[in-house]
Amino acid sequence: MVRTEVRINGEGYLLAQGEDLNELRRQMESASRDGGRFVDFTVVGNRSVAVLVSPRTEVVIAEETVQFDPRDTGDDEDPFGGFFDL
Repeated sequence: MVRTEVRINGEGYLLAQGEDLNELRRQMESASRDGGRFVDFTVVGNRSVAVLVSPRTEVVIAEETVQFDPRDTGDDEDPFGGFFDL
């Protein structure tokens, strides 16, 4: 499967499967143009993240092929991760 990493000001976030990358890009571009606002997305572990995107925010998006993880559903009502989900 393809894993997408979004790096915001040097901090990396691996997107959960099912996240619409094109929509996320549109939201980030719009937030930057509008002077800044929070953009929400779901990361691996089915955890919600809100990032303040402004004209000074540096965003880098990279994709790589990784092994399939059936827990990574993108459902933030069913989070996983931490020391107990290794």
